Amino acid sequence: MALVGASADLKKNNSRPQRFLRRHGYAGRILPINPGRTEIFGETAYPDLRSAPGPIDHAFIMVPAPSVPDIVAQCCELKIPVATIFSAGFAELGEEGLKRQRDMVAMARAADVRLLGPNCMGLVNVHGRTALSVNAVLEREKFRPGPLSVISQSGSTLGTLLSRAQARGLGFSKLVSVGNECDLGVGEIAEFLADDPETGLILLFLETFRDSERLAAAARRAFAAGKPVVAYKLGRSEVGRRAAASHTGAMVGTDELASAFFRTHGIMRVDMLESLFELPQLALGHTPPPGRRVAVLTGTGGAAAMVADRLGVLGAEVVSPPPALVAKLQAEGLPINDAPITDIPMGRSEGGAYTAILSALLASDHCDAVVSVIGSSSQNPQTLVDRVLKAEARGRKPLAVFLAPRADDGLAFLQQHGIASFRTPESCADAVNAYLDWHAPAPRVECLREDLAAAEELVSAMQAPRLNEFEACSLFAALGIARAESRVIMDPAQCGQVDFPVAVKLLSPDIAHKSDAGMVELNISSTANLKSSVQRMLNRARETFPAARIDGVLVQRMQRGLAEVIVGYRRDPEVGPVVLLGMGGVMAELKRSYCVRLAPVSLATAMEMIEEVPELAILRGFRNLPRGDCAALARAICAMSLLACLGSRIVSEAEINPLIVKGEDNGVVAIDGLVVFR
Repeated sequence: MALVGASADLKKNNSRPQRFLRRHGYAGRILPINPGRTEIFGETAYPDLRSAPGPIDHAFIMVPAPSVPDIVAQCCELKIPVATIFSAGFAELGEEGLKRQRDMVAMARAADVRLLGPNCMGLVNVHGRTALSVNAVLEREKFRPGPLSVISQSGSTLGTLLSRAQARGLGFSKLVSVGNECDLGVGEIAEFLADDPETGLILLFLETFRDSERLAAAARRAFAAGKPVVAYKLGRSEVGRRAAASHTGAMVGTDELASAFFRTHGIMRVDMLESLFELPQLALGHTPPPGRRVAVLTGTGGAAAMVADRLGVLGAEVVSPPPALVAKLQAEGLPINDAPITDIPMGRSEGGAYTAILSALLASDHCDAVVSVIGSSSQNPQTLVDRVLKAEARGRKPLAVFLAPRADDGLAFLQQHGIASFRTPESCADAVNAYLDWHAPAPRVECLREDLAAAEELVSAMQAPRLNEFEACSLFAALGIARAESRVIMDPAQCGQVDFPVAVKLLSPDIAHKSDAGMVELNISSTANLKSSVQRMLNRARETFPAARIDGVLVQRMQRGLAEVIVGYRRDPEVGPVVLLGMGGVMAELKRSYCVRLAPVSLATAMEMIEEVPELAILRGFRNLPRGDCAALARAICAMSLLACLGSRIVSEAEINPLIVKGEDNGVVAIDGLVVFR
């Protein structure tokens, strides 16, 4: 290990890597690089990398940013395979720093040198006794080997996780801070950990997505290897929503896109930092559950109610034991009823009753996980042995144990025995919900050439960056989405025979929300009214929007159906293409009720989306209302998602609003559309 910029001053960060490596048992050569010193902490120091005896496996760079490229050049010259850059002052500071970073990466790649960072606090290999980091937590912390590996976009968070989790008895394998991810990033390191025999579960602390495709591949690889991936991502709030021309862009925030990404690729997501290291014991050795049902057992009702209440808010189903199980246990003299929370009366938990009921719940098929809540008696380890460790069939489904009082010894005891234990009701509910929401990676959807041929031909002939409504609906029709009967006219004299009633809309790609601009008139029922409407609209457009491109007026047959929905598409810069389904028309603005998935989607996923939007229950026969054509709607969602596969031009966003859903077997009709190319 060459430590470039090493310091003998204990007060400086640059002194830490050398001290930490030795403190934590690193047995290899350490080469301090400092032109002003001949020795640092008993190790011979060298003025530069060229002077140091080789070979060198890894350079840890701690010099000011302007000097870093020269050090990387020396790494290239000496064929040092990896350099970690602690120094800040690159892309995070703006254009000048970004250019310095890009030039440095290009130089390194030409020489097959890999870079971690910059602006990175280093890495830890617990099993390999390698603490190559400046994180101050390593000053006091002793390593506890274990199966957890962490990749963090926040350097300081590594110390937070390490100290908090190890205090709870959890052990680690690898911890990596990635900084600016100029070269090595979250996805590639996750790929390595998926193959690492010392890693059993991967934890991600994310601030953004920089290489979502590679992370997606890594998550799928880890899942196939039986290694769960758990993510904590910042960005739950409204801050950071992007504005866009379409409703889709305005409706969908970064958080919904992140959740869609995690769901698609088999990654569990937690909301609380504490859950990030408390969840692993729930997931290790288990696969995604068949449902979202959880049974709750307790001897202290109030504490259990806090967990159950939070689970209900998160959407998990707290289920009662089935009648057959209640009858069986009552016949054995065990205190149980059919309440959602199985609350054993005070004084009745002893003598094996608690253990027997817990064993029965763990063995029953009516739930997918079990939460055990233990009160003040949890401060006695023997209670945990009698009530939890002796429970049978614990391996069949996950068991989460919340200890209501402060019981640090009890938490550590359960962790040592491989049982997920929780300090607060909120983190318990968050972790259990994340497990219940865990899905296997969604199957990849193949885009068939024959499904795209007509659309590709149409797109190839279109040169404008934004399509007007008629052109957009033509593209959707080429993908298989029916559009309303329409015609384009440039002059009132062209208003020939029309099948009334009709809608009249100004045709312009430069006016996104035509209704707001007064450029839509509905239910016109005569030729005279149609001519005057067309003339009025053209005049108004020229006066109000003199710079807009006017492509004429669209005359469209009025349509009716059971519901209006919005089907949107967007190519997000972080997670890639997504498709959205929500309530359409004015409802898209009044109430943001929608769901989103990564595109393209399968027919099964499209049907899931329809089920997920509560208001669309009206299409599913709610209270004997006429059923809508959900099958046609699902096909339309799939067709819209195929925009992700177009090769002729890249679509940045598209939308049908509204798409009218008609009665069962009567299809759907696109009424208005928008397409914007990159």
